[in-house]
Amino acid sequence: LDYDDLLLSLKELLEKDEDFRKYIHKSYKYIMVDEYQDTNKLQAEIIKLIGGTSRNIMVVGDDSQSIYSFRGANFKNIIDFPKDFPDAKIITIEENYRSTQAILNFTNQIIALMKEKYPKTLYTKNEYGVLPQIIAAQNTTLESKFVVDKVLELREEGIALQDIAVLFRSGYISYDLEIELNKAGIPYRKFGGIKFIETAHIKDLISFLRILNNPVDKISWFRVLQLLSGIGPKKARSLTDEIEAAINHNNFSFKSFLDDKNVPESTFDLFKILNEASSKSLTPADKLTIILPFYEKILREKYDDFPKRLKDLEIFLAISERYRSLSSFLDDLALEPPTQSVYDIESPGSEDEFLTLSTIHSAKGLEWHSVFVIGVVEGFFPSTRSSETYEDIEEERRLLYVACTRAKRNLFISYPLVMFSRFEGLTYSKKSRFIAPIDQEYYEEWIINEA
Repeated sequence: LDYDDLLLSLKELLEKDEDFRKYIHKSYKYIMVDEYQDTNKLQAEIIKLIGGTSRNIMVVGDDSQSIYSFRGANFKNIIDFPKDFPDAKIITIEENYRSTQAILNFTNQIIALMKEKYPKTLYTKNEYGVLPQIIAAQNTTLESKFVVDKVLELREEGIALQDIAVLFRSGYISYDLEIELNKAGIPYRKFGGIKFIETAHIKDLISFLRILNNPVDKISWFRVLQLLSGIGPKKARSLTDEIEAAINHNNFSFKSFLDDKNVPESTFDLFKILNEASSKSLTPADKLTIILPFYEKILREKYDDFPKRLKDLEIFLAISERYRSLSSFLDDLALEPPTQSVYDIESPGSEDEFLTLSTIHSAKGLEWHSVFVIGVVEGFFPSTRSSETYEDIEEERRLLYVACTRAKRNLFISYPLVMFSRFEGLTYSKKSRFIAPIDQEYYEEWIINEA
């Protein structure tokens, strides 16, 4: 039996066995449930059955932080509690001990437009503080550079990296920022997603590019060759040795292997696209544009979550657009800060500091001195996949509220004005519908353009 089976069995036992139900009622006179907004329908039914006739039930929760429907959490549990228990007393706790009043004024505006909620207006005895800032960057690159520059500025002001966090709706939104953090030498840890250059499909693409930049790169050859049908580790080593021998005898070119009858037929298309992409006049983006159709076929066969990974390839292509030199692009990708385990990072007395990158779902319950919420743009926030129903939209609104209420002193919300898509090219974007209606007295807004 797993945990869900145990819950279901308990519910059935409480419903069918009167003696057992009476025993439970007698054993537990008072019941308290924390984080009630995260309970599912089954758990709520069990709580009602356990409560029995005593009605001595207290639940604690924040309807504005109900963000786990994908795990089965039911927002209606906390909203309908007064209906389930008509004599319930509602106690609203509105004093906040974390954030400044400036941040609370802003976040109060986010949830003000929620239709289903317990009315509340958060306040604090903390200082008023500085207004939250909304930054409209010309493009994703400038948005990332703004975050990097601001993080460095905060460090100069004495704010430790471990007291700063960058939050986002989905893991892929931070990919561009990760490249900029690597370039700036800012160490970071990421929660709720894999670091961009650690994903298998991005490692594959980097291997293609490394071969073009340096054909003697045996590790990259070994990885790329094994992507091909019918080529395993043994054959890949043999081919890699042949390539190395040809290079050592100054007799290597991608084209020469196209005419080599000893080379497996399955490698023909590989050497063909490498030959085409090897032109010195091509930019990194040009080279990737040649490689991607070939690699996408492999990706489709190799991974069940092909559409999700394809999105990552588009982001990688967009990042490459800013580079004219392949070697510079690869150098920046290689500037990965050293990492260690989370236990080492958080151990008392550790001298190493790490900036936190996290999805909002993984950040719930945490707090930082300064918080950046990036990619707060229509299509990302709310996500296009969450825009189908009223309930989805309301949960996305609550998700932004959770992100912003992680901040103690500084809150920065950013979005790009122009975004790049492989298929649509440059497209104009607009700020999220969740922040667009907020009165301008509650924030400062900045536009960042190319110098």
